[in-house]
Amino acid sequence: MGEKISQSNDGYPINIKQINGNFTDIHPAFNAQKVISESSRCLFCYDAPCVQACPTAIDIPKFIHQIRTENINGSAKTILSSNIMGGSCARVCPTEILCEAACVRIKSGEKAVEIGQLQRYSIDKFMMNCNEHPFIRAKPTGKIIAVIGAGPAGLSCAYKTAELGHDIVIFEAEKKSGGLNEYGLAAYKMVNDYAQKEIDFLLQIGGIKIEHGKEFGKDITISQLQNKFDAIFIAAGLGNINALHLDGENKIGIEDAISFIKNIRQTNDKQNLDVGDDIIVIGGGNTAIDAAVQAKRLGANNVTLVYRRGAEQMGATIWEQDLAKTNGINIVQWAKPTAIIRNEDDKIKAMTFEKTILIDGKLIATGKFFNLTTDHILKAIGQTLELDLFEGLELSGNKIKVNSNYQTSIKDVFAGGDCIDNGEDLTVQAVADGNKAAIAINDFLKSKK
Repeated sequence: MGEKISQSNDGYPINIKQINGNFTDIHPAFNAQKVISESSRCLFCYDAPCVQACPTAIDIPKFIHQIRTENINGSAKTILSSNIMGGSCARVCPTEILCEAACVRIKSGEKAVEIGQLQRYSIDKFMMNCNEHPFIRAKPTGKIIAVIGAGPAGLSCAYKTAELGHDIVIFEAEKKSGGLNEYGLAAYKMVNDYAQKEIDFLLQIGGIKIEHGKEFGKDITISQLQNKFDAIFIAAGLGNINALHLDGENKIGIEDAISFIKNIRQTNDKQNLDVGDDIIVIGGGNTAIDAAVQAKRLGANNVTLVYRRGAEQMGATIWEQDLAKTNGINIVQWAKPTAIIRNEDDKIKAMTFEKTILIDGKLIATGKFFNLTTDHILKAIGQTLELDLFEGLELSGNKIKVNSNYQTSIKDVFAGGDCIDNGEDLTVQAVADGNKAAIAINDFLKSKK
């Protein structure tokens, strides 16, 4: 039989197998031969700068040496002892600006050791072959901790506190755990349901219960949890989507990029997704790139990413920007949206932009306008914390204020991840926050006793 064919919006045929193939792993895993070759390039530096550049402080030279000597189990345990979510971090973290950017090989004009790929190989091999969890839980303390949010920060904190002997209940609003790992990444960055496999592995430590469909502020509150738990860790995501403040913004044809990405990730057969023909993505971060590239890979004819500033100010990494270009994304910089144009049927047909310039660090509108044709607009202009949910907590910069021990203004409430004032939008930073907060919570409970 011939291959299944569908029609694109402009009538040209699209090969369905090609569409689904566009969402395979963007970083295919190394084979054993490549791993040995790459691990031999590590110089095993003393006071290795790559370790200092890793938010979770994985002993990178040690785990690479263990790989080189074919001690895969030992290598994986070295990684997991510092970062229990080392498998997902190896897949999605921008290693090119973290550990690999610090590699001493670069100073001599060479390519950095591919630390992320070596880390992924080690963890994947271990998880594939292990029959029991690698670490043993401490004796139960009788203390119980509430964790709000089952994203990387919440899961990391839950794991570490469970390992230290406490019992944990995670309250998660979504149907699945994982946070951005499950819902917010481009589908080609984490394939084969890896986020759930990693969570299943993490939960093997014991002592962790997850209650899904529990929305913070609606089904649970801080005061309710304080009556039942010895400590609370808030790892809530940024629930509010920033607005463009344009007429017709809430009508059909315009949506936030997070929802768009979530829908793609939760749809197995991508051929059923109707993306549109001419797509405009507003924003300059990694989420904007994820949305734009996926729209193109779903079969959109034209995808244009528009950012109000220049390439140097974009939140997306250079690697992400290059990915957009190689996928045929048109990038228009120094332009801000000013109006949505609709036809007589109230369907979007174009968007108006005003050119901008930067003068003394301030963005200035020039008064020069242009239109771009579109039938689908995606907003990727950032998210903010739902501040009303955290009434009673001291805030800083519209986020939760914490001290060096991740403790909030309420002594038995801790927080980490995107919701805190020093939070960074990186999976590995969220994991680091959760791990450090768990140790602080453990110390707090000991002092309380």
